Amino acid sequence: MAKIPEEQRLFELTKIERTFWESAVVVAGMDEVGRGPLAGPVVAACLVLPQAPLINGVNDSKKLSAARRESIYEQIVSLSPDYALAWVEPEVIDQINILEATKLAFKQAYSTLKQPVGDVLVDAVKGLDIPARQHSFVRGDQLSYLIAAASILAKVERDRYMVRMDELYPQYGFARNKGYGTAEHISAICEFGPCPLHRRSFIKKWAKDG
Repeated sequence: MAKIPEEQRLFELTKIERTFWESAVVVAGMDEVGRGPLAGPVVAACLVLPQAPLINGVNDSKKLSAARRESIYEQIVSLSPDYALAWVEPEVIDQINILEATKLAFKQAYSTLKQPVGDVLVDAVKGLDIPARQHSFVRGDQLSYLIAAASILAKVERDRYMVRMDELYPQYGFARNKGYGTAEHISAICEFGPCPLHRRSFIKKWAKDG
């Protein structure tokens, strides 16, 4: 199967955005990373990008290598006229549940933007407490350029953080698993118990004091 030329792929990926750009509407993309891990924060990104130039390689962050994400991240940051990230920590996730924590991260990221944005494209989540028209798309990071770009920002920021946390808690292998429930990570929880990064509500079956 022939690979789609990048220009054509980006044209298809910006189909949703062009309906806003062509009407001179400022639209932002929003996505989160970290709903599933046993440890670490959930991180949301909200960003605005210009219609041109489009950034080669922007895609669902899960489809990109770590090195490719890092490269594209730098281009996004340099081109974006406005972007923001928000973090909701494990203790808050335990208190309000992961869905509400994700919505809170989205709200905080949107609220941190410097310019008013009236429309947002969101990956899957609906009913955010923000003063904007919300356009939710299932698998939005595969359908929308702005959502995909937001997923890259959030993924790179969270991964960098978990790598730093690996230096504080090396027994859990955070640099490798980023807090996800790998066999190695679960084994470490069983052996050492939880650390302050762990979501107690996620690890009850393994943690001695979870």
